[in-house]
Amino acid sequence: MGGVTDTQLVETPAGDARITWHRAAKERLVLALGHGAGGGIEARDLQAIAAALPTHRVTVALVEQPWRVAGKKVAPEPKTLDVGWRGVWPALAEAGLPVVAGGRSAGARVACRTAAELGAHAVLALSFPLHPPGRPEKSRADELLGAGVPTLVVQGGNDPFGRPEEFSDGNPDSNYALIEVPFGDHGFAIPKRASLGQEDALGIITEGVVRWAAGLQGMPRTGPLL
Repeated sequence: MGGVTDTQLVETPAGDARITWHRAAKERLVLALGHGAGGGIEARDLQAIAAALPTHRVTVALVEQPWRVAGKKVAPEPKTLDVGWRGVWPALAEAGLPVVAGGRSAGARVACRTAAELGAHAVLALSFPLHPPGRPEKSRADELLGAGVPTLVVQGGNDPFGRPEEFSDGNPDSNYALIEVPFGDHGFAIPKRASLGQEDALGIITEGVVRWAAGLQGMPRTGPLL
């Protein structure tokens, strides 16, 4: 599993960002994944995807925002995260391959907000924070639905930032699909008492992303996924 790995520093208007490349031998897509506001690219879901996708001809680029590279503990405001992501995009697109924008939590929001303007082929939203915990009235559904490209949401069954049943049910006008990871929290951690193991949960994520990515080449930029 996995591919050739190397790192690249990229200057952006928000500071230096860093890309860790997990390269496929015969790549057909680049999947760029940003991290959340409370952690980095060591997140279990990001690492699992980076290990699994290169054998399916998808190069994975794990992007560290400038605030993480600078060693800061607190993420800046959303518009600054967008600036950093925009600054990294030319390096992600340099090979001329379709680029799928994605990330977990805050990184998923960045990918959705900027997908159309940057020309992303699709969006992968891991643990999309649909609302702050306990505040469903503060919905961020407009960011998700406004991505403007085919979108896959992967959501933990017990995510306090939005459980799968809180998302749209995949009506014909929607442009996204959803995969549920049973028992998973916002970080896809599985309780020990659950009937699903941690490795099984990661398998649901990687297998689902592999299937989705396999259908992306030649997929129209708009239209229902479900």
